[in-house]
Amino acid sequence: MRKFLVLLDDSRECLNAMRFAAMRAANTGGGVVILSVIPTAEIQHGFGVADVMRAEAHERIEAHFEVFAKWMRTRPKVEPELVIREGSPAEEVIAQIGEDPEIGVIVMGLNNDKSGQNPVLTRLLREAGSLACPITIVPGDLSKERLEAIT
Repeated sequence: MRKFLVLLDDSRECLNAMRFAAMRAANTGGGVVILSVIPTAEIQHGFGVADVMRAEAHERIEAHFEVFAKWMRTRPKVEPELVIREGSPAEEVIAQIGEDPEIGVIVMGLNNDKSGQNPVLTRLLREAGSLACPITIVPGDLSKERLEAIT
């Protein structure tokens, strides 16, 4: 089975990437892997604080994931898989691709704000020639109707 890998973060464009991946998966008999990365810098070490912060981050991610997962299960009828990793988001996307040979496409949302940059997308594009799968870039301002039409 071919899986679509989407990075779950707090960005607005993440929503369109999720929609696109779920609709493509449903239309092609594929799956969706939602990757969320806890930046190592957010975890303070010492005296058990790291464990508490890690647990809180997992709870926050799982609640955020469940919002998308509920829609995917009911609308496009796709059961998404959640993967939580710690480290640099770009590094962890690359690592996940290397560890899961069923990932066939990376789906990234693109912010329509020309002043903002996406460091994960920048890194992936720099390494696109050596990645084991293609990258699909989904504009963050596409309407639901347009997404449905192109998937």
